[in-house]
Amino acid sequence: MAQLEAILFDVDGTLAETERDGHRVAFNMAFAAEGLDWEWSESLYGKLLAVTGGKERIRRYIDQYLNDFHYDGDLDEMIKALHLSKNGYYAQLVEQGKISLRPGVERLINEARAQNIRLAIATTTSMENVTNLLTGTLGKESIEWFELIAAGDIVPAKKPAPDIYFYTLEKMQLAAENCIAIEDSSNGIRSSRAADLTTLITPSIYTMDDDFSEAALIVETLDSGDVTVDTLRQLLDN
Repeated sequence: MAQLEAILFDVDGTLAETERDGHRVAFNMAFAAEGLDWEWSESLYGKLLAVTGGKERIRRYIDQYLNDFHYDGDLDEMIKALHLSKNGYYAQLVEQGKISLRPGVERLINEARAQNIRLAIATTTSMENVTNLLTGTLGKESIEWFELIAAGDIVPAKKPAPDIYFYTLEKMQLAAENCIAIEDSSNGIRSSRAADLTTLITPSIYTMDDDFSEAALIVETLDSGDVTVDTLRQLLDN
């Protein structure tokens, strides 16, 4: 019989609605600072979210939407610099309190900690973005609440590939059958399910119409679904 040992959290869209009000805004700030006339609207950014990873998203935008764009230097280095700049602006937005955790997230984390359930992060966003969000919403000590933060380019293939979850399970010496993944997108659940993880879905603003047919449970938010540690234990038993 499976025993709930750990909860593995995605970040963007799952812990907080970071995409529309955080990353998108920060990308636009970085573009403007570099004198680029690029503007990612809410609808365009929704399309770009089909690609996981910020640097990869910039590359897709250039390839798909900027047919006349030409850069004389090293394009990869330009993209890296833009992404680094974006992360700085994102940190500012978090510090200014413009990004908050989704309903029920803090409650579930605290409940899991009280019951000695191990916690981890498994995300495609950068380590800097994760730590900025956690410290900006839960306090500096919250970094220590998560046994492992697997983020960014720590694995070669990003979601929907399962690599980040395989890495997390291996590092924590956990069996997939004893863990729950919490995700918000089709790319996320494709990744978690490919790693044989039971997955709870809480759709974000941009993922309402995604395919979640493999989810063990779908709730609007962790609060509206009244998700508790016992709820997650029951999902493993089903």
